[in-house]
Amino acid sequence: MQNKFFSIFYGINIVMQAIISLVSPAAIMFGFAWFFVNKVGAPSWLYAILIPVGIIIGLVSMVKFAIIAATGLERLEKQNYNKTKTGHNKNEKK
Repeated sequence: MQNKFFSIFYGINIVMQAIISLVSPAAIMFGFAWFFVNKVGAPSWLYAILIPVGIIIGLVSMVKFAIIAATGLERLEKQNYNKTKTGHNKNEKK
């Protein structure tokens, strides 16, 4: 029961971090575009350049995060399997 509880929250955590890593660069680029258009006087087509760049950077960041998270999850599952198979963790000091 406790393992399923933590697995659910671990999954929610990974999904939320992936969404944040996707949206954050686009929001930052939107903020830069807004600043340059409204305060500096740059042309408004700057939005059309900076927002897609932010989305692309966010996609790269999200894919990188998903790969790293999946690798960590596989390592944890393997460690848990070894722990249940042998009755103890091989990484623990005796």
